[in-house]
Amino acid sequence: MDRLLLMHSFVTVAQVGSFSGAAKKLGSSGSLVSRHVAELERQVGVRLVNRTARSVSLTEPGQRYAEFAARILDEIEAEDAGIAQSHDRAEGTLSIICPKWIGSLDLGDAIAAFSAAYPKIQVRFELGGMSDRTYDFLDSGFDIAFHTRDLRDSSVRLKKISSLPFVLCASEAYIERHGALTHPNDLAGHDCLVHVNDPVWRIGHGHASTLHKIRNIAFSSNSYIALQKAAVHGRGIALLPQRPAYDDLVSGALQVLLPELAVPDRPLYAIYGPGQDTPRKVSVFLDFLAEWFSQNPIPAIRP
Repeated sequence: MDRLLLMHSFVTVAQVGSFSGAAKKLGSSGSLVSRHVAELERQVGVRLVNRTARSVSLTEPGQRYAEFAARILDEIEAEDAGIAQSHDRAEGTLSIICPKWIGSLDLGDAIAAFSAAYPKIQVRFELGGMSDRTYDFLDSGFDIAFHTRDLRDSSVRLKKISSLPFVLCASEAYIERHGALTHPNDLAGHDCLVHVNDPVWRIGHGHASTLHKIRNIAFSSNSYIALQKAAVHGRGIALLPQRPAYDDLVSGALQVLLPELAVPDRPLYAIYGPGQDTPRKVSVFLDFLAEWFSQNPIPAIRP
């Protein structure tokens, strides 16, 4: 039998002084409580109670064990209550992981703002090292992971936080040397600056969009910031997140290409563990980030 169940019955007998009284308090039967105590005595290896026709008293080992068992049960109850309360409070450690390129851009600003707003939550924020398997972040001890691709995995839940606009662009110097794009198919004849995880570019929206596998790669990197710098220096055409490129686009250091077609936004998803009972620290984080992106929109770029 379960040791904690036996201990609970024994402690109740010790407190009440009889099997029948303990059974009434526990909502059980006297014979079942008696069996619980007998089984506990068998497991411990000593007699814990003296049984007479009229009363039950504790032996010396029984008195010692009753105090020990009561202390253990009280500690378990207190710990259960503490865990339940922390689950319902916005506090504790919140572990987050995301791809490097997202964390160093918009998401990094949003998470920093969250940490300042909720100082009782200790944020652990790691960039990179993500597995192709959607749920692996849970096995690695993370509460939340971020992705920019559509996910269909019943082992996790997800919340769309925002949409991340991208822009196809190049410097004026590059355009003067090589000419502007007039059609997406022209990409095959241009130097392109490509993120190592994004070798296929989608141009246009909806049914009119087309996919282009970039083969003429003049410069590649796992950092969009590095690609942006290469684009500003006139090395080629880049597909960049709009927020970090905004100042260069406004100043004219970079120019939008094929503005009549544009490129699709990327969804920003937060994924977290299964189950209906979401910890409070997770729910307030997700709500905060969705609100942060809503209140910090990226201004439109006018070509």
